[in-house]
Amino acid sequence: MSLNHVRPWRDIYRRKSRQIMVGNVPVGGDAPIAVQTMTNTLTTDVAATVAQVQAAAEAGADIVRVSVPDEASSKALKEIVRESPVPIVADIHFHYRRGIEAAEAGAACLRINPGNIGDESRVKEVIQAARDHNCSIRIGVNAGSLEKHLLEKYGEPCPEAMVESGLEHIRILQDNDFHEFKISVKASDVFLSAAAYQGIAEATDAPIHLGITEAGGLVSGTIKSAIGLGNLLWMGIGDTIRVSLSADPVEEVKVGFEILKSLGLRHRGVNIISCPSCARQGFDVIKTVEALEHRLEHIKTPMSLSIIGCVVNGPGEALMTDVGFTGGGAGSGMVYLAGKASHKMSNDQMIDHIVEQVEQKAAELDAAAEAAE
Repeated sequence: MSLNHVRPWRDIYRRKSRQIMVGNVPVGGDAPIAVQTMTNTLTTDVAATVAQVQAAAEAGADIVRVSVPDEASSKALKEIVRESPVPIVADIHFHYRRGIEAAEAGAACLRINPGNIGDESRVKEVIQAARDHNCSIRIGVNAGSLEKHLLEKYGEPCPEAMVESGLEHIRILQDNDFHEFKISVKASDVFLSAAAYQGIAEATDAPIHLGITEAGGLVSGTIKSAIGLGNLLWMGIGDTIRVSLSADPVEEVKVGFEILKSLGLRHRGVNIISCPSCARQGFDVIKTVEALEHRLEHIKTPMSLSIIGCVVNGPGEALMTDVGFTGGGAGSGMVYLAGKASHKMSNDQMIDHIVEQVEQKAAELDAAAEAAE
């Protein structure tokens, strides 16, 4: 059994929500928290968009969103959906016809923005198209595009305005007997987002899509998202997440999984526990971890690996991981397997050896999982 298990004092009690389907992916209820990203290619460039969708799926994305800004994109969407290994969400803004066309093209879900999709009669047409084509809907409230009457009422984007916007749109869907929807209330401000999400979580049992919109670049956006999404997830709020970064969509998927892994909410691939390094290190920790992150990207089996530069914390961390390496002296260190000291290994052969040990452990865990089924 992997040592990468959840302990009782780390349990997070998730908010109870209805479950809907986005294609073949369940969202809400007791389903795993789904990880999403969004393509940034021109949707009309089918080959480039499909390649990006496939790369995101290979990184672990459960769902991928594609922008549908014009009729040509609607036509391209049909081919993208056909070639995609994961459900496709159509991102719809400004023109309700794009929502209808996307449903007809086979989108698994329509993301519509209450602030710019049009009046209630147009929303009803989108709802009907979603119903006709077995398509779910995400109500995507955004602080940057709230309805005019709410801005006049509240004076500025605020949690109350965002929640009211979401509930108004929920009412329209429910009045039309449509219940296959989830909701998001995003802002680029962490505090505003968190307060809005807490409000909407109390007001509805709909599945919640978490995100800090326009979070920034790879480093700053990751930190912002980790703080905002991490705190909400810790409170049990959130059924699917998208980390919004000015970066490759694959990086969004990686960060999303790392946030979930850090909270014990979902496990995929190797969780590397490593020290920041110091003068005591017995090998170059930073370069070693960089190499291992790259070499172990193909491992999807949940497991843990500790890479610690010296014996201060190395043996203790290794007790809690599936595979471990602790720096020693004279150009070698100790390899730990299943929490126990196993054998010494020279630093110059250590990376290849660790990769081999991780691959072997992953194969053992996969075989045990198959046997249990």
